[in-house]
Amino acid sequence: MKLGLYLARAGYHEGAWRDPSVPIKGGVDVDHFASLASLAESAAFHFVFLADHQSIIDDLPAMSRVSRNDGFEPITLMSALSSRTKNIGLVATATTTYYEPYHIARMFASLDHLSGGRAAWNIVTSAMDSEAKNFGEATLPDHDARYGRAREFVEVVKGLWDTWQDNAFIRDKQSGVYADTTKLHLLNHRGRHFSVKGPLNSSRPPQGYPVLVQAGASDAGLAFAAEFAEVVFTAEPSLENGKRYYAGLKENVCARGRQADQVVVMPGIVPVIGRTKEDAIAKLQRLQSYTHEDVLIGAADLWLGSVTNLRTVDLDSLVPDALPQTNAIQSRQKLLVDFAVRRGYTWRQLIQLISDSKGHLMVVGSPGEIADVMVDTFEQRAADGFNVLPATVPEGLKEFVELVVPELRRRGKFRARYSGQTLREDLGLRRPLNQFAQEAQAFGAKGQRGLSTI
Repeated sequence: MKLGLYLARAGYHEGAWRDPSVPIKGGVDVDHFASLASLAESAAFHFVFLADHQSIIDDLPAMSRVSRNDGFEPITLMSALSSRTKNIGLVATATTTYYEPYHIARMFASLDHLSGGRAAWNIVTSAMDSEAKNFGEATLPDHDARYGRAREFVEVVKGLWDTWQDNAFIRDKQSGVYADTTKLHLLNHRGRHFSVKGPLNSSRPPQGYPVLVQAGASDAGLAFAAEFAEVVFTAEPSLENGKRYYAGLKENVCARGRQADQVVVMPGIVPVIGRTKEDAIAKLQRLQSYTHEDVLIGAADLWLGSVTNLRTVDLDSLVPDALPQTNAIQSRQKLLVDFAVRRGYTWRQLIQLISDSKGHLMVVGSPGEIADVMVDTFEQRAADGFNVLPATVPEGLKEFVELVVPELRRRGKFRARYSGQTLREDLGLRRPLNQFAQEAQAFGAKGQRGLSTI
């Protein structure tokens, strides 16, 4: 199985920052993140991943009690980590809603060069109105409109990465020729959302394209994943639903002419590890005791898109099975509400679930029990691997590396060393061919298109 690590300031649990084992300034300490990445690399994790939003949590009562309103911008942090790691992949999040394609193409090409081919772009569409207000808008664009922009955005970025063919920069001192312009192509994109001439002022990334990662699970998100994604993050606490999601996504991938093994499905898992199950339960209860009700409600509002006013609702009433769909994180909203309805949860139980795991698979138990769930999920084809979301860091990660990883290896389900030079090779993903070079070859005149468009 593949394993990735969610890089956290304190941990995935909302109460993590108050735990005595957690460094208090982890979010703004590059050494903290470097130590987490190094620990994951020592265990042969495939990548580390940093999530991102373009705003702070704007729920006023919760604002003073949450730990995620300070931290690093992902591409900047991954650039720093590229010099402090050697093998592990570096997955940075960047939104297609409030960036421009040229920015993203250039930054991720730079990260791929800096890291020697270990970069990946987690493609997201912004999901909170608080982000819109930082970019001159009162509210977010419509959900499907955001995905329409995202689709064109990714096509433009891929085109920019291809504007220089591999080995176009020959840098021949003797002849005085620095670049072979027969291997240069203008993009000349004119679309609904973007007008981009190109070319990119960077050579083609070592991986061709940095690995494309995506996490949407709405109808629009699934279609986007089937078309573009090479690694798919998902949240699914139910094995049966996870199996349906996995099978459906792979089927859609194949329907688009892609190969199923070129899309890696990696649900999130929140392991709370104890020497015994009782020990693990006690750890979770301690974290829950650190979490103020204002934080519980603030986190629930974020993930549920304010489907109801949780400060006025009776928290001990049952979650209704009919709630309005919002313009926010639709797939996660639906997953959380459906799960709560199936389990007969009250609002209080649902907001606690969100604080604990945000709807990801949470396993509370011994190393063997956690390995059991991971292996079962993997073998029943609900996952190709997992994005590990430790409840606290660094302690939770250390426990996973020291106790769970050896158990997975003992069962023959996880490797002991790196297998590729780039992240693509390590994940078993093919390097994409240059689209312009292919066109030129099809016309029987390699490079002619490039000369004619300059």
